[in-house]
Amino acid sequence: MHTTTPPPPPAHPELSRWRRFLQTLGRVTLVTIVTSGGVFYYVTQKDRHPGPQLPHDPSKKTVVVLGSGWGSTSFLKNIDTSEYNVVVISPRNFFLFTPLLPSVAVGTLANNSILQPIRYLARHKDRQVTVIEAEAKSVDPVAKTVTFADETEVQGAISSTTIPFDYLIYSVGAETQTFGIPGVKENACFMKEIQDAEKFKRRFMDCVESAGFPGQSEEEIKRLLHMVVVGGGPTGIEVSGELHDFLEDDLKSWYPELSENIKITLIEALPSVLPMFSRELIDYTVSTFKESKIDLLTGTMVKEIKEKSIVLQMPDKSIKEIPVGMVVWAGGNKAREVSVDLMSRLPDAQKNKRGITIDDYLRMAGTDGSIFALGDCTSSQYAPTAQVASQQGAYLARVFAQLAKRDALVERIAAAKQEGSDAAVLEKQLTKAENLRPFNYSHQGSLAYIGSEKAIADLEFFHHKFASGGVATFLFWRSAYLSNLFSMRNRVLVATDWLKVKLFGR
Repeated sequence: MHTTTPPPPPAHPELSRWRRFLQTLGRVTLVTIVTSGGVFYYVTQKDRHPGPQLPHDPSKKTVVVLGSGWGSTSFLKNIDTSEYNVVVISPRNFFLFTPLLPSVAVGTLANNSILQPIRYLARHKDRQVTVIEAEAKSVDPVAKTVTFADETEVQGAISSTTIPFDYLIYSVGAETQTFGIPGVKENACFMKEIQDAEKFKRRFMDCVESAGFPGQSEEEIKRLLHMVVVGGGPTGIEVSGELHDFLEDDLKSWYPELSENIKITLIEALPSVLPMFSRELIDYTVSTFKESKIDLLTGTMVKEIKEKSIVLQMPDKSIKEIPVGMVVWAGGNKAREVSVDLMSRLPDAQKNKRGITIDDYLRMAGTDGSIFALGDCTSSQYAPTAQVASQQGAYLARVFAQLAKRDALVERIAAAKQEGSDAAVLEKQLTKAENLRPFNYSHQGSLAYIGSEKAIADLEFFHHKFASGGVATFLFWRSAYLSNLFSMRNRVLVATDWLKVKLFGR
């Protein structure tokens, strides 16, 4: 018998270059997604579960930090806690990313997205940091003590106490300046704290819903839907821009019968808005506001804010009363009561009522160098901005590293002399450690959102100024703020909020 050998199986057709490329791309994409997801999960879990810390060391000096704003948080982020015992006292137990507060006010971002608990930062330091939610009541610069009180709704048996300090980082911020104008505190919304944004959102929607109540007259509807923003700085500009976006993107769809009556007016006492920006960007902002139908009243002073109207002094000195539904007050700053009390204890050195006088090393004038002040509570050559306070906090952290080195050298020199050793080299190092460099502010530029997905930027690159405005600058504005947010948690939440608003609205 003859056996026949079965024919070999047909060869697989060779894949085309395009199919090979797609297969390779798919594998690379899958590996990238899995790897990125794994890294992201690892980082988030590491943030949520910090490791053990060094305990309180009685031999170390105590640094008390008052406040949880830009200056104090920057200091806490950069300070080497292995060299000090650190205590943070603040009426709020979180850090607030204030540049995005107007976005929270109109619902673009959720509240928690721009908040970061101070204990998150405290738990990631080398040594345990004590965080106390309390309001500072007084500081004794001679006895070196801080008195503070728990002013929350729920209090324990002890709600007020006093603790000593070796060094004090005084960064309590400032209150909103009302200039003594009648009705501002009672009838206007501020834009400084997270509760201000919540109040704004609630009152704005109340105005809209009340305007839609049956039987409302045309005159009353127009009054209820007239939103006035006082203050032509970045905060006032951004509140106006966010309000405009809310109107265009959402209210016109859900309240078509009312949206045409919504009116936004920005009032500024100075001849122009945004005085810290270049002239071309000011003009660009003004033209954008005109296109957006935002009324801009410059050279106009507020004389009184009533429950249903605002009294203005126009550029020609005439007095005009305008019906309003809501007023947002984005004015200047004034010293807090605890700061006024502290300055009154040093009358010879603290004569500036606008804030605490400091030297080039951020030391409070009139003290022995144990109290450092920074941020909005001070009166200095620098503008009261987040950028300045953040750099001041980082600077002070470097100063304290140098002070710790100085103290260690003093102990080593004393021990060397006691042993009869030559301490000349150590004394040279001590002389160098005692030579502190003064604070030097490096301006990184100014940013502001002006609505309609447009932003303006005054930037400096290699000592050259660069001015930009438009949609591309808006994308830069978003990326800059996203990168400057406190943690990955904040970045993810803010980016997610932006995506949700783009897809589903506010």
